[in-house]
This record gives sequence, C-alpha cells and structure tokens, in this order.
Amino acid sequence: MNNIHYQLTLHDYRSHRLALTLNIRQPNADGQMLRLPKWIPGSYMIRDFSKHIINVRATTQDGRPLAVTVIDPSHWQVAPHPGSIQVHYEVYAWDLSVRGAHYDQQHAFLNGTSCFLEVVGQSKEPHSLDLLADEWAQQQAWSVATTLPALALNPQGFGHYHASNYDELIDHPIEMAAFKEVRFDAGGIEHRMVLTGVHDADLDRIAQDLAPICEAQLAFFGEPAPFERYIFMVMVTGDGYGGLEHRSSTALICSRDSLPYAGMDKPSDKYLEFLELCSHEYFHSWNVKRIQPAILQQSDLQSPASTQLLWWFEGATSYYDLLFLYRAGTIDQTTYLQKLAEQLTRVYRMPGRFQQTLADSSKQAWTKLYQQDENAPNAIISYYTKGALAVIALDLTLRMHSQGQKSLDDLMRLLWRDYGIPQAGLVEDHIEQLAGELVAADLTEFFQQALHSTADLPLAELFAQVGINFALRPPVSNPDLGGTAKENPNAKPYLNLGANLVNSQNQSVKLTHVWHERPAHKAGLSGGDEIIALDGLRMSSVAQLDSYLQRRPLGDRLNCHYFRRDELAVTHITLDSPPADRVVLTAEQTYSWPEK
Repeated sequence: MNNIHYQLTLHDYRSHRLALTLNIRQPNADGQMLRLPKWIPGSYMIRDFSKHIINVRATTQDGRPLAVTVIDPSHWQVAPHPGSIQVHYEVYAWDLSVRGAHYDQQHAFLNGTSCFLEVVGQSKEPHSLDLLADEWAQQQAWSVATTLPALALNPQGFGHYHASNYDELIDHPIEMAAFKEVRFDAGGIEHRMVLTGVHDADLDRIAQDLAPICEAQLAFFGEPAPFERYIFMVMVTGDGYGGLEHRSSTALICSRDSLPYAGMDKPSDKYLEFLELCSHEYFHSWNVKRIQPAILQQSDLQSPASTQLLWWFEGATSYYDLLFLYRAGTIDQTTYLQKLAEQLTRVYRMPGRFQQTLADSSKQAWTKLYQQDENAPNAIISYYTKGALAVIALDLTLRMHSQGQKSLDDLMRLLWRDYGIPQAGLVEDHIEQLAGELVAADLTEFFQQALHSTADLPLAELFAQVGINFALRPPVSNPDLGGTAKENPNAKPYLNLGANLVNSQNQSVKLTHVWHERPAHKAGLSGGDEIIALDGLRMSSVAQLDSYLQRRPLGDRLNCHYFRRDELAVTHITLDSPPADRVVLTAEQTYSWPEK
C-alpha cells in the first residue's frame, strides 16, 4: 500500500453519500493539513466542493481518536501523531453535472476534486485507491468505467487503482452503473463510450460516426498519442448539454433526443451537436490537457488562475471540433458552412462584443462568463464563440501571409511539438509570437484588434480571399441562427422585442435578458419582468406573443401591461427593424478553404 491510500465505498444511494477512508502512513509530524480543491480544471469558477464534505474525523491506526480542526472551509488540520493515521469522512453526492459527484439508485459518478482530500505536502507522492461496491451495486450488477491505472480488479472493475500523484488521481473521473457501452478502435487505441440514464440510442451508429472523428484527430497530431485508452462517459437526461475534459476521458451530459435511434437515416441537428461535443472534449486531450498555460500548470486549485489564453484553448478547440466532423466525412461542405455560420452568429448577435475584449473575456471568466446575470448579453462576450471567430480569422490571416503555404494546422502542430509533448507551460503572448514567426510577418496589428479591441474583425475580406462569401442578414424567425440566405429578400422582417422570452408559471411571458437599444429596452422593460398583455390582449405564452407581433406593422406602438415583482405597470413598445446580425457563408466555385 502507498503512503497515501484512499478507500471509497458506495455507502447509501438513498441519502446520496459516499464513504471514504484516507490512510496516511507518514503524516506531517507537526500535524497533517488536508484540503480539497476549490475548482476543477477546465471549469473556471470557484465551486467550493468542500461544502459537500461531511463529518471529517481522524484516528490512529489502532482506532484512538485524533482532533481535527477546521482551518477554513476547504482546509482541515489533524493533530500531530508519530505513526500512521486514518481520516474518515463522507461526501454528499447530488450534483448532476460533469463537474461534481452524483449518486443514486441508477449510477454513481465522481470527479476526484469533489471526493479526495489532498494530503498537503505529499501531493507529488504515489497515491492508491480501493473502490468498493455496496450491496445495492452488487445486486444491480454495476460495473466501473475509468481510465485510472488499475492494479487488481474484479470482473466488474471494482478493486485497487493507483496514480503517480494527486494530480493524476483527480484527473480520472469514475462512473459506476449497469451502463450500456460500445467499444471501437481508433488509431490502434481502444475507445469506449458508456451511457447511463434512460435512452434508446443506437450505440453501433455512435461508434460508426465517432471513430472517424477520433481517427482524424489522432492522425492530425501524429504519434505519440497522449493516451493508451480513452472513455466517453455519458449521462443521458431529459434536457442537458455539457462536457468536461480529462487526460484520457471526458464526462458528458446530453438529452436523450440528442442520440441516434435505430433506423435514423440523416443525422439530426441535435445528434450532430452531440458529435461536435464529443469532438470538442476529445480535442482537449491535446489542446488544454497537454498544451497548457503555464499558470494553469502551476495552480494548486485553491484560488483563481487568471489567463488571457482561454481565447486560444477554448476558441481553437471550438473551431476544430466542427472542422473534424467535416474532415472525417461526417458532414459535407454545405452543412459545415451552415453550422459555422450559426457559430459565428452567436457572436454577432451579442451586443456585449462591443463592451468586452476577447483577452478580458478570458481573464474575467471566473466572475463574468461563469456567473452570468440578466445583463450578460449586453456586457460580455464568450471566449468560446468569439475565440473561435478570432481563430478562424487567424487561420485566414496565416494563409494570406504565406500564400496558402501555412495555416492554423501548422501552428497547432508546432504547439504540440514544442509544448504538448514535453508538457512545457505556455506563457502569455507566446502564441502571437509563434504565429508571426510561422509566416515571417508582423501580426501585431491583427492580434491587437482580435484580442484587445472590441471592433469587429474584417471577416468578409478574409473569407473572400479563399472563395467564401461572408454576409449578414436580419433574422427570419425566432430560432433563426443564420447560415443560409433569406429565401425571399422582400419578405416582411421578423419583428421581435429584442429580448429572450420564456413561458412563465403565471401564464405570462417572462423576459430573461433584454438587449440594449431594442424595443423592450427602449420601453423600460428589464430581465425578470412578466408581460401579461399587449394592446389589452392577454399574452399567456411566448408562441402567442410571437404570433401577435408578426401581425403588426413595422413601427407599430403597442400598449404593454407587465408585472415587475408583484407590481403592475404599463409601458409602450415601438416595433423596429431587427438588426442584420445573422451570418451567411456561401462557397464560390473556386473556394480553397477549409482545405489546406
């Protein structure tokens, strides 16, 4: 047994508790400090996982109690003892997300950052883990899915695991359930997808579609591959979407209608979105987990690690996730341009892009992107979407300066060779330097505009050089995200309030976000207000309100009754023309992009 050894038992699914015992053979002679991470890599928000730790107590090896002092919410001090000690505690696991721990009669899922107390001062030493099933897990024939290195397991995967250090221990999530799974080979490497939750997914179809995407990414970076095996862990729910990358696995959550069913012919938009999510998290195996900002490598996960480089790590990954669906043959060029235009529209329809630079979006992720309020669309821009836009512009700029001989692919592979393989930390501003050296050009002006300015990048001019037409048009419907030209250019513009609307439980229409300088904003409406009537007619749903607006003429002035909190108010809304903020991309006959 290692000096640091954990035993995790599935304790009680009814109260969602995991029981842990931490054995420390050689604790600090002055008293052993323990702590739990306050955030999880890849999700840049202080989450204070310690709030779910219950009843921390310590004993000597022969069972004599030792005092445990709470130093602060995430730190515990065990009284000095010259010999081995045991620390006992429980984890409340009821966070149905990719970031925490969740345990019920259906499955148990955990991230190490939520469960494994760190032995301060000994995090670089080898760690081991015994994973034990309770009676319920045995009765339900649960199995284990994890890429944590194993030493001795039973056929279901319960048993003894090990890690070279604490960082490795917490970077291998664990799924335990009677899950469904599919295996496939990509690049000579075994890949698994395990799915929990109720679904009727065609697993063979998923393997058939996902394998070429993984193959394409492995071939793109070349050997050595960053892992010996890989697992996609999928929690299927009624309505969910998200993922979190790890060094040889990813945790995903998706809605069941995002998965393919037996007999599905053409992939649905939601299924393509799921494949893109898989592609995104898989690409992070290189770009984030190995190619990393130095400041993230150095973090102890106790305080925010602010970097402006998230524009690259999430923006480039958001660009390549869709691109590899195209390169793998999952989608054709028309579909690729459609999906890419929808991605760019998510930037152009946000007025917040004129308020926050891309570099600041990255640095302020901890408070602004991850803690959005009703004013977010007017105040911030996402380094995912705006980052992808900047990366596309960078790709086109590199091609322009090199007469098509160099591209973003070359820059990405250069980063893999010089930073990913040797695990060297990437410092701020170095991507800008490498990009300029790659094409022997001064790209200072480009990066100044892309990262430190709120002005729109000249995408129309950049796309034109590779035979792609970039244009903007007004929306033609509420769900319209661009991508195709307006069929009837003389059609009546789609009239809306310039706000996000949801159906309220009060049979009214609730505003969640209000765009500045649009009709709702000019009328004095705010996020949280509930519209109950327009022109004296009750508005009980978003569909009813939308239908009413489409029958009104441009410039019409509507009488609006609404509730703010529990107070009735009245205002007037004047309908104006929606802005041209939907992106359209079309290829000319002689296009030369995204192919190299």
